[in-house]
Amino acid sequence: MTFSPKRALAELRHSSSLGSRSSSSPMKRDGESSPLVAESRPDYDDDDGGRHSLRDRDRGLWGYLNTLCHPHFSDDHRVSPLSSRIPVILIAALVLAVLISIFSIVSRLNAPYLCKKDGIVLHCPRVKESPSLWENPYSATTSWKPCAERHHGGISDLPHENETNGYIFIHAEGGLNQQRIAICNAVAVAKILNATLILPVLKQDQIWKDQTKFEDIFDVDHFIDYLKDDVQIVRDIPEWFTDKSELFSSIRRTVKNIPKYASAQFYIDNVLPRIKEKKIMALKPFVDRLGYDNVPQEINRLRCRVNYHALKFLPHIEQMADLLASRMRNRTGIQNPYMALHLRFEKGMVGLSFCDFVGTREEKVKMAEYRKKEWPRRYKNGSHLWQLALQKRKEGRCPLEPGEVAVILRAMGYSKETQIYVASGQVYGGLNRMAPLRNMFPNLVTKEELATQAELDKFRKHVTSLAALDFLVCLKSDVFVMTHGGNFAKLIIGARRYMGHRLKSIKPDKGLMSKSFGDPYMGWAPFVEDVIVTHQTRTGLPEETFPNYDIWENPLTPCMCRA
Repeated sequence: MTFSPKRALAELRHSSSLGSRSSSSPMKRDGESSPLVAESRPDYDDDDGGRHSLRDRDRGLWGYLNTLCHPHFSDDHRVSPLSSRIPVILIAALVLAVLISIFSIVSRLNAPYLCKKDGIVLHCPRVKESPSLWENPYSATTSWKPCAERHHGGISDLPHENETNGYIFIHAEGGLNQQRIAICNAVAVAKILNATLILPVLKQDQIWKDQTKFEDIFDVDHFIDYLKDDVQIVRDIPEWFTDKSELFSSIRRTVKNIPKYASAQFYIDNVLPRIKEKKIMALKPFVDRLGYDNVPQEINRLRCRVNYHALKFLPHIEQMADLLASRMRNRTGIQNPYMALHLRFEKGMVGLSFCDFVGTREEKVKMAEYRKKEWPRRYKNGSHLWQLALQKRKEGRCPLEPGEVAVILRAMGYSKETQIYVASGQVYGGLNRMAPLRNMFPNLVTKEELATQAELDKFRKHVTSLAALDFLVCLKSDVFVMTHGGNFAKLIIGARRYMGHRLKSIKPDKGLMSKSFGDPYMGWAPFVEDVIVTHQTRTGLPEETFPNYDIWENPLTPCMCRA
């Protein structure tokens, strides 16, 4: 049978008029050709008809779409309204899907590098860069920038010292880094209460027996000047308050009922009335007395401003730290990267952890006696300690031993030639305990080995000055490795994140590592794979600051902005 386009069109019109074979789709049906394809259009004998046919073919898809969208312009005026609407809906859905896809692609391209947490697992964006032992991916360092610095040129509405609600005074207790956090919190509380802050006193630490004053370690002039638009700060108790001893001892001048991680509203409701009444009050104890997710974001940003911008060590401390870092980078005769290792395995830390460690029977007996003497309430009769030690190790709450650290670093790919700066107190077990680490990484030095005795003698008067040197050399390192928790490691990791996430800060997964170390059937190859896979995202990459997760280790959400 010879195919006739005109006949096909006639059959289509006939079926449409009957209403029994109307089609809502331009697709061909089995056994017949669709009259809507370009090749099946009627051939016109006259020239004008030929020109129309050529123009229709030139229109292609756009002409076809126009016919679908505007059926009244087609030759068939009797197509049902429902049939004409369906193609329009399909095209609209197609266009919408395309727009959504384009928007999704653009959003992904413009989205900052940010890791997302799923339970305890951190998922980070994939990158095309090859993994580096010494740096985080470049894309992770270009998405975020610090934004807690003060703004220049603004008009301050800060009231004069005599016009604030009163004065607050704190003792910054503990070691250097705990004191640093207390100072940041004191500035924040002064802002919340619209009070004048008296320069905090660094309380003598019972362990370090140190009597360092604020001005012995920090640049006071810079501290006060940098925060002059945020909080009124004075160097000393005002002269009109004659009995200064009362401020240290009198209950009438002390607020003692502040709970840990208190909210801003707690201070307004409970502390502010007493300051207004007495005009000058001491807050103690003041360790961790301000929360994170229960204070305004601008208060958290102010804490970052204090920590990263206002609190500067004295110039001679900064200069000595720069010298030590320079020596670390030139130990091979050429520029080399270096690792800083915060090794927390002092006797006090081992005892307080109540974990069990490898050692002789004699060592274990002596440690048990030490724990019983120092922490009698926790020790009790000692019968429960073995189960407690096992549980803590499974949960990753035990300090890593020097030998364990060595094995983990080697599994990560760090070679025997790696230059390592060790920040540590006196390691429990001495040279024998350090031997596995030194054998695997012989280029291991402390500040005592890196500097001369004459250079360090200038800092021995104040123990916190020596701690400040360790802090700064670790902060400037290419890779920082912590082995246990604590304010020192927390503050360094947070500062390195704030500086742009480029510098690696490795936080070993002690729980998983304890399982691997305790598996007698695990070979070296699967162990290496476990270590590498586990620690790909534990290097100080950008991640949100989660509720109840303090800003000292991760300041991103309140204190950093998209670059």
